[in-house]
Amino acid sequence: MSQYKGYTYDTVIAGHFQETETYFINRPSGRNDWLITFTLEGEGYFKVPGHELNCQFGDVTLLKPGIPHQYGTRRGYTWQFVWAHFPSSLIETSLLPNDNLIMQSIENESARQRIRHAFARVISDSRERGEYWNELCCNALREIIMLLAQKKSHVMDARIEETLSLLSQRMREHIRIDDLAHAVGLSASRLSHLFKTITGQSIVDTLNRMRVQQAALLFEHTERSASQICFDVGFQNYNHFTNQFRKWYGVNPSSYMKHKRSASSLFGDN
Repeated sequence: MSQYKGYTYDTVIAGHFQETETYFINRPSGRNDWLITFTLEGEGYFKVPGHELNCQFGDVTLLKPGIPHQYGTRRGYTWQFVWAHFPSSLIETSLLPNDNLIMQSIENESARQRIRHAFARVISDSRERGEYWNELCCNALREIIMLLAQKKSHVMDARIEETLSLLSQRMREHIRIDDLAHAVGLSASRLSHLFKTITGQSIVDTLNRMRVQQAALLFEHTERSASQICFDVGFQNYNHFTNQFRKWYGVNPSSYMKHKRSASSLFGDN
């Protein structure tokens, strides 16, 4: 089995570096595994045959196995980044374009935090090496790859992405458009207009749709009452909940709940 500095190529190696402008890696024959990096501060660069790019805060780079490459810190900068090497067999990299070197800028804060936390888990698990450590590392890396694939397939204004993330995270809270606008650096009127233009729905309609969709899942997969679920998903008034549920599903919550639970019992859900 191929090895590199004591590690086999069927395992995950990860770390967190902060390097000055003298940092430089040159691999004329490439490596037999993938390299993924996420820049936290400063700037770095990557070079592969016929392609060169600079990476900065919020950029994820992904380098294919077997590709000659160089990378390092850009002159005049420091470069702080997290990184991981992983084998092809463990991650669905086929979800991404078949390029030797991919870079994706992660512009909204929620996604950046999610990727940073995933890298933190990879680094921690690869160091601790407890039971199933390699599988845990691969699961975290798979999450990053899925996020990259999602962004490649559906490009959206970063401020709207962040707004959608905030709506999903705070679905049970009382949400003010002014607060959302402040969080994404826009005026309330500008955010409302941009959101409707891009998504086709208002912020309020989108929030209510999220709440009602979650309520429908709870009706189908839990035994909670309609009034309990109303508050579980963030509605403070049952009549408002009923009106919104009927708007999106065409029936009231009680009818939907009875139909779904009756169907579940008919198909052997004991």
